[in-house]
Amino acid sequence: MTTDHPLIPSIVVGGLLALGLLGSGALVGQGIVNARAGDRFVTVRGAAERTVQADLAVLPLRFTASGDVLSDVQARIDGDLAIVRQFLAAQGYPADSVDLGRLEVADTRSREYASQTGGPRFILAQTVVVRTGDVDRVQQTTRALNDLIRQGVVLQDFAGPSYIFTKLNDVRPAMIAEATAAARSGGEQFAKDSGTPLGGIRQANQGSFEILARDEAGDEASSVTKKVRVVATISYRLK
Repeated sequence: MTTDHPLIPSIVVGGLLALGLLGSGALVGQGIVNARAGDRFVTVRGAAERTVQADLAVLPLRFTASGDVLSDVQARIDGDLAIVRQFLAAQGYPADSVDLGRLEVADTRSREYASQTGGPRFILAQTVVVRTGDVDRVQQTTRALNDLIRQGVVLQDFAGPSYIFTKLNDVRPAMIAEATAAARSGGEQFAKDSGTPLGGIRQANQGSFEILARDEAGDEASSVTKKVRVVATISYRLK
């Protein structure tokens, strides 16, 4: 007489299980079962994202003058500086938000530039930096810079203002909670699909916060609207 018995494995060999989770903001999770150590767990990742507005703007204005007589070039730089200060005051910036950078002086006849011929001997550059929390005003100022050019101020290497989000600590706790909840949701779904109850946290790792441009093709520094993102990686025990 022959009796058929179902094949029942006695040892579950550790394997890699992957589950794509879209709900609750969870990312793709990876589950790992380790039977040798008697420690069964699943590792999942949860992401949290938030759109924020920059609250600090830094606007550098670098202008130059050149010529063969140093005193004349210096006088022109001083005149341009007065024009720039007047322009910024007209734009509504208080004096304490405007900083004067260092004066750069290049002598093209010096040894450093000995291989160059022709052109003016002296090139002077002065930088003025506006630092303010009035982001909207800086945007308006950027659009009005043609007024400086029309007055003869030569702006050099102008790359636009940098917009900075300084209030990360204000959103950090809530975002960590969101990422943790998303990871938990992913772990619960994994446990449900595998028919195993989900236990407590075995290990947790909070990734670094990233501040990105809202539009991925854009530059973060020049973007007023930004995206803050964090990913939490958490291992849960399986009962």
